[in-house]
Amino acid sequence: MDIKDQLGSMRAGEISRRTFTRNLLAAGVGITAAPLATRKAMAAAGDQATFFTWGGYDIPELFVPYKEKNGELPNFSIFGGSEEALTKMRGGFVVDVSHPCNSGLPRWVQSGLFQPIDTSRLTNWGDVMPELVSLPGNDADAGNVWLAPFDWGQTSITYRTDLFEVEGEESWDMLWDERYSGRLGSLASGGDAWWCGAIKAGVPMDQIHTDEAFEKIAAVMREQRPLLRTYTDDTTTLEQALASGEMVAAMTWNSSATVLKAEGVPVKFASPKEGALTWVCGLMIHKDAPNIDKAYEVIDSLLSVDSGKFMINDYGYGHSNNKSFEQFDAETLAGLGLSDTPADILGAGHFQVPQTQEWETKMNTVFEEIKAGF
Repeated sequence: MDIKDQLGSMRAGEISRRTFTRNLLAAGVGITAAPLATRKAMAAAGDQATFFTWGGYDIPELFVPYKEKNGELPNFSIFGGSEEALTKMRGGFVVDVSHPCNSGLPRWVQSGLFQPIDTSRLTNWGDVMPELVSLPGNDADAGNVWLAPFDWGQTSITYRTDLFEVEGEESWDMLWDERYSGRLGSLASGGDAWWCGAIKAGVPMDQIHTDEAFEKIAAVMREQRPLLRTYTDDTTTLEQALASGEMVAAMTWNSSATVLKAEGVPVKFASPKEGALTWVCGLMIHKDAPNIDKAYEVIDSLLSVDSGKFMINDYGYGHSNNKSFEQFDAETLAGLGLSDTPADILGAGHFQVPQTQEWETKMNTVFEEIKAGF
């Protein structure tokens, strides 16, 4: 089966993303041979819901209950960062369900583009971890749930243990290591990279909004820029580059290390001495959702135990359904760097603090300038 055939099979749900990735790596396919932008548009019938999400969540494994009920997968539209997504929807792009994270939640609610979630319409809601519902800006105490928590995890460094020599403890300094200039990579979204730069610069999360902090972070990001091989929103690009040895370390989410380990690539997801970046992401319904019933079916599918089992086992992410963790023993969870108590993981890192729209705009503008070399 050639690459195009395998890609078609993955879109149709006949093979998993893990199998597809393993076959690419086994064939020695480099990062330019199979651009994963082709994952960004799975075909579905016109009357299906549209899910606006990050790359990697547009896969059949997360929508088994939805497909069983509707005969098709949802439609997918992919964004590279939550600010990009919000800007596009402010410009008139209407979807059914979108997938922001905790740092943007208050701004998303204040945009007026979303409706509260009627949790009585979700069969899996009773198993959702309450501590993930009570996020700043979710207004759960007032009876409004704007965001149904779905996934949670960390942003850290995935590195090749056979190619990267760690000096002392694991640290964010690894992504500023001049020994590996041109062999380092980073996520392209400021929603990850800028915050990780704050940790590197020693800026506390509750001070990230200050002018002094802004200049400190900008300085370390400019220092890093010439050392990087690439910024990308496509995690598979980073994974393939790490697998081939073109990169020796990259800023990633949990999933990249989990996928690569499963394929036998010698990598580790670092536990930086300064702490990792931690986050919770979830699901929101557009106020003008054209397929409201199927919007709830999308959310219910993502909150299901089956989806949670996949997220934990294949991506190494935490899931919001308590029962998902019952599918794993404590040793397995520890090996994935997870716990069935989110506070154990989220509290051990640097949890993002929501910022104003003005700050987000300024941060993204400056970060784009830095990425461009200015």
